Amino acid sequence: MIAFDQIARIPLVPLLVAQGLGIRRRVNQLPEPPGARAGADGEGPKLRLLIIGDSSAAGVGATSQAKALSGQLVSQLAKTHRVHWRLEAATSATTRVILDHISSLMPQKVDVVVSALGVNDVTRASSLKTWVSRQQQLVDLISESYGAKLMVASGLPPMGDYPQLPQPLRWVLGEQAKRLDKGLADLAATHPILTHLPIDVPFEPHFQAEDGYHPSEEAYALWAELIATHIRENLKG
Repeated sequence: MIAFDQIARIPLVPLLVAQGLGIRRRVNQLPEPPGARAGADGEGPKLRLLIIGDSSAAGVGATSQAKALSGQLVSQLAKTHRVHWRLEAATSATTRVILDHISSLMPQKVDVVVSALGVNDVTRASSLKTWVSRQQQLVDLISESYGAKLMVASGLPPMGDYPQLPQPLRWVLGEQAKRLDKGLADLAATHPILTHLPIDVPFEPHFQAEDGYHPSEEAYALWAELIATHIRENLKG
């Protein structure tokens, strides 16, 4: 069944395109922060970690990778493990871009994969069917070629709550984000290594980067803590 927002957006296409271009010019101004994208840290049982995704995984909004998602997640996990980690992420990446990139690499065995994808699939109007299919291909690749025991897929953010997005673009993107996030959660319920972790970060000014769109360093810290707790709980036993 076609949802109401999918029908309603048709006459709004010219306006939505204009609004989208304006937002894209603004949010792409923040760079990916400098810093290490691979390394080892901590003491304890060995944990091989791969982080994949879009600009949020790449740390846009932070001043360094150490204060971005990867650095803060490694810092959390290093309290209990010897973490061997790698970051493969890029601004504007969709699931297809990351799938193609990961497929092109020489597979290295990992224990856990953390993914942060979906926002660019939403803005590029990926259908639910295409989104779920590509996520299925990604988790199958991670399982079969990388040998991961666990893949943690971060839920899509509530794009309908972004104050920097003008209406009606905010409503259209918000409804699509909800739809894709539910598709991701449904897929996780059927796959043995995939889990869906909703992003439970309050939508408050200090949790937003200066562009009002990407996470701040405080948000990355909270997000990393949630993921680290989720990983420990799912790897028990």
